[in-house]
Amino acid sequence: MKIKLTVWRQRNRNAQGAFKDYEVEASPDMSFLEMFDVLNESLISKGEEPVAFDHDCREGICGACSMVINGSPHGPRQGTTTCQLHMRSFQDGDHIVVEPWRARAFPIIKDLVVDRSSFDRIQQAGGYITVNTGAPQDANAIPIGKAEADEAFDYAACIGCGACVAACPNASAMLFTASKVAHLSLLPQGAPERRDRVRRMVTAMDGEGFGGCTNHGECSAACPKEIGQDAITLLNREFMRAGVSAK
Repeated sequence: MKIKLTVWRQRNRNAQGAFKDYEVEASPDMSFLEMFDVLNESLISKGEEPVAFDHDCREGICGACSMVINGSPHGPRQGTTTCQLHMRSFQDGDHIVVEPWRARAFPIIKDLVVDRSSFDRIQQAGGYITVNTGAPQDANAIPIGKAEADEAFDYAACIGCGACVAACPNASAMLFTASKVAHLSLLPQGAPERRDRVRRMVTAMDGEGFGGCTNHGECSAACPKEIGQDAITLLNREFMRAGVSAK
């Protein structure tokens, strides 16, 4: 299948970027990233600079494969990361436009690669629990109800890819922050820092320059792990409780 690509090219964060057109011969069985590998091999053979894009596991686990494909973070399929998107989702002759995440808090490093270290700083602000050093506890030492464990696991599924920010018209990081706050606040291990955690993480989020949430719902629609907006409701509740307890 022949694909026409329009790809954002930008040498560094201070350079002027622009779209550039390419044509690629791809197999329907290729992943989207494998199609970019073919493109880059062709560019290298011509003495041109390959397109820089982020990737690591290519198994839908790490969230590194950040691309906006035809206006949708990670592409047209719901619950799917870019690396797990296959070319059979497109038709022969399709025109595909590929851009990086676009948010002030995610400055472009090169081409399709952005700096998402702001997420790391939000998590470092409070995304941890206090544990005693020494021998680990027995598995059944802290009983946790199945409903609570399942809910916490759903929020912990967040891979920190940033699709929620890229999809939000306000470039809000509320869904990411909410997921990190939620999965710890629901478990007894996260109880000691519960109030301080949400205050620190929300403060860090605001300090990074992310926009505010206005309930568009684009974040959940774009999330490859399909985390719902109820996480944001939980974050708001935790933040309000922390504010009351601090008075």
